[in-house]
Amino acid sequence: MDTMSVNVATVRSATSVAGARESARAFLDRLVHPIATEAANTVVLVVSELVTNALRHGGGTCTLDLTAHPDSIEVTVHDRSLRAPRMRTPDLNGGTGGFGWPLVNRLARATAVTRRAAGGKTVSALLAQ
Repeated sequence: MDTMSVNVATVRSATSVAGARESARAFLDRLVHPIATEAANTVVLVVSELVTNALRHGGGTCTLDLTAHPDSIEVTVHDRSLRAPRMRTPDLNGGTGGFGWPLVNRLARATAVTRRAAGGKTVSALLAQ
């Protein structure tokens, strides 16, 4: 399979997280070689977590890019914040989160956070097909 990359969505509100998930499913459905259902569900979950984190902690808007490589799917989210995601103890009672970034790191083959020359950061997760 050739590399396929697409700018999926610019997300501006929490209600758009569902739209980002739908866009990710549509991207996966267009792949020349479909991926297994479990792998597709993992991609959609990681999209949901990274987009939610970018909206909550990254300035209220983000851009989602998906790239299909021969043996992996890369989920990339760009936002306006310079603050990198961090591991923290999840809040089991107060609803302040702490679950998303550890979950993404557990599901991904690799994660990366890079600063963008134009400002903000890019958070990427590489997932198995």
